[in-house]
Amino acid sequence: MNTNGNIYTVIYTTVVVVVVAAVLAFVSETLKPKQDANVKADAISQMLTASKFYEKSELDAMSNEQKIDAYKAVAKSSVIVNTEGQECGTLDLAKQEIYTTSQLKAQDKRIKDLLKNGTADLKLPVFVFEKDGQTVTVIPCYGAGLWGPIWGYIALDEDLQTIVGAYFDHDSETPGLGAKIKDDPSFRAEFIGKKVNVASDPVFSVVKVGTSADENSSVDAITGATMTSKGLGEAIAFWLKAYAPFLSSAAPAKECCGGNGGECDGSKPCCSESSEAGCCSDSSAVKCPVTE
Repeated sequence: MNTNGNIYTVIYTTVVVVVVAAVLAFVSETLKPKQDANVKADAISQMLTASKFYEKSELDAMSNEQKIDAYKAVAKSSVIVNTEGQECGTLDLAKQEIYTTSQLKAQDKRIKDLLKNGTADLKLPVFVFEKDGQTVTVIPCYGAGLWGPIWGYIALDEDLQTIVGAYFDHDSETPGLGAKIKDDPSFRAEFIGKKVNVASDPVFSVVKVGTSADENSSVDAITGATMTSKGLGEAIAFWLKAYAPFLSSAAPAKECCGGNGGECDGSKPCCSESSEAGCCSDSSAVKCPVTE
């Protein structure tokens, strides 16, 4: 065969392309289980960091297998809820079944459809962890930053209103600015103790410093990272709004204050007598408003 002819060139090029494609496909298929294991371990690490049951530095030092073991030690349940907040499925705890970022992206599109059209087929994951008698519920969020997707996890106390921890990640935000949603522990610490107000809109906010907002249900944006902060704020607000029916229905029942019909937070003691100053005489109890 004439090695300088067009036919030889075409045949040679075709063979090379087929061989390279086969090698790449083989390598990809071979590495896929390890890549999937890394993705799962990373997501588990982020959830556990949000739960505050483990420190990030502690998890960073663990192997994938150790992270899985840590997850098994505290995982109590993992379910899927629908638009009405009702359980519509489960995630296999034994297999550490979770939602990957690609699955969160799909649900994010459905959440936006829900907010726009009033209906959507949502399948939202809920992860419940328990350690040393403390129970926390972890829910994800997903959205768009300045340069790419951003996502994270928010951990709620037993009242399903109080935030006990949070962790956020990104694909390509600017180092030293938008990337602080992941890299700056002080930013994540701002969320601790804040409240999710399912009755308000937005449910939670990330606002510019000095902007008027409900201090109990908002945190300050990152200086110099306006678009990333805006994207994160919208992601949190949209996802918490989608979870609102679940958070409302699954929260502990409130107790009535004796005599006046007011409601106390179910996670705190409620007194049995009412008075002009409020029904609770116990300083550790919630003061309930006196109704006319």
